[in-house]
Amino acid sequence: MNKTFQTLWFGLLAVMLPLSAAAAETSAGTKLGKLQCQTIVDSGVNLIIHSTAQVKCEFTSTAGETEHYKGETGVALGVDLTFKKESNFTFVVFAADFKKGAYKFAGKYFGAGADATIGRGLGAGVLIGGSKKSVSLQPLGISVTKGAGVSGGLTYLYLEPDKSMD
Repeated sequence: MNKTFQTLWFGLLAVMLPLSAAAAETSAGTKLGKLQCQTIVDSGVNLIIHSTAQVKCEFTSTAGETEHYKGETGVALGVDLTFKKESNFTFVVFAADFKKGAYKFAGKYFGAGADATIGRGLGAGVLIGGSKKSVSLQPLGISVTKGAGVSGGLTYLYLEPDKSMD
């Protein structure tokens, strides 16, 4: 990640974390962590109004515990005119509890997102859902992309445990 993107990312994180900390304090036992995902190169399919790509994700709790996930992300309805070679995105995560090995973050998340890329670009998205609706990816996911194009619309993220990595 180059300096410009690092500056933007840390600036957004500085705004997000105080909001996240305030929300975390409202519920006893709420844990905060981050979910980082990366699309798998050459797994994407663009059909203009629908696109999909395979992802590998890692959840890291504030205590440093990790769990790995695999799945799919994309634009379910919208416009996707991108030719990306690589995309990474991160969400701040709220959950009532975290127990390593429970794979609580497996599930389906839906929301809205957009990005613009020429060489390197940025995107943003908001997703809700997950296991029994007890997980919240808040308040905004940030993506860093390499490639060319623009996309936007209703987005999704499906996650399942990747026990081969844990």
